Amino acid sequence: MLRDDVRTLWSEPRPPDPPARVWRDWALLAAGLGGVVLEATLREDVVWRPVAVVFAVWLCVLPLWRRTRPLATVALAFAAMVALQVASLVAAPREPVGLYTGLIVLVLVYALPRWGSGREIVLGGAVILAGFAVCAVTDETPAVDQVVGFAFLLLPGVIGASIRFRATARERQLEQVRSRERERLARELHDTVAHHVSAMVIRAQAGRVVAGTDPAAAVEALEGVEEEGARTLEEMRAMVAALRDGGAGAELKPPAGVADLERLVRAPGSRLRVDLGLEGDLDALPPAVDAAVYRVVQESVTNAMRHAVGATEVVVRVTAEPHQVRVSVRDDGGRVGRGRDGYGLAGLRERAALLGGRLRAGPGADQGWQVEAELPRGRADSGVHPRSRR
Repeated sequence: MLRDDVRTLWSEPRPPDPPARVWRDWALLAAGLGGVVLEATLREDVVWRPVAVVFAVWLCVLPLWRRTRPLATVALAFAAMVALQVASLVAAPREPVGLYTGLIVLVLVYALPRWGSGREIVLGGAVILAGFAVCAVTDETPAVDQVVGFAFLLLPGVIGASIRFRATARERQLEQVRSRERERLARELHDTVAHHVSAMVIRAQAGRVVAGTDPAAAVEALEGVEEEGARTLEEMRAMVAALRDGGAGAELKPPAGVADLERLVRAPGSRLRVDLGLEGDLDALPPAVDAAVYRVVQESVTNAMRHAVGATEVVVRVTAEPHQVRVSVRDDGGRVGRGRDGYGLAGLRERAALLGGRLRAGPGADQGWQVEAELPRGRADSGVHPRSRR
């Protein structure tokens, strides 16, 4: 388990597109250099003043690359600290060497887990521990103070890791939302293309049959194909617009709903007669339920046209009840090769489940195929009394 966690950390990539430099970097550099000037000028107890100043300026400059080169900046900073500690150990000055401004190194400790890859975090953490160990061994500071100092040194790293975790978690959440949106668009694409293309194929077949005996009927069939093609292109353009950045224009057009069922089932050129019945108050449905009702009827009628052998009629009933909407679509034909559900029915079941409802599809009690869906109306419709629209 631990080995897997280490392997996962080691292979963790850097966060994408880190900002190279922003105004805060220059403000931090100006504040650091200003602190160096003030300390070098006002403090009288500075040991090895030129060395301390150069060391502090070096630490102030390194944060400019803390996002793009987090491991390199940490390595250079702590290598300089170790070198200064070893030099002070050899020369044995009376006071510690360095300026208080050197605390800016904590910014590099923060940046390592925030912007580094997993490999850089592991290697950089080893450099920090090694640097602190050298300073602890060569220093005469009490053990309690060293423990407190070590915790103070690691605190920025913990903060950087937590901020990175929050950003990563939000990115995962956004990716899940995008994935669900892609699934929704895939269902919409299947429903739209399957219905319209099936209607175009049926009309083209009818036109070919009557072309030799009734040219006028053939022309009418071609006009129907043209109409269906134009409608398909219109709906697909809306879907493509929804996929583009700034495609808010696609949201201005509401999705098809119950009000569009009459146009759907009355489309000319179908070989099946569709008996549509609407009962109850269907005017105040939530948009998601309204669109789901339309898609259930559209997919079911399309399947009947494509798969129902010998069918002559499709009966569609949409009934609004106080707390739910019932949709029933059945045909009077037979089925050939219906081994398993296709993407259309699978998408309808997913859509119904997301709304808190359910959908069943299978052979009818007497003959044909039947699709039944029960979709909750939602709280917005509580207390509404149904009225007949049939």
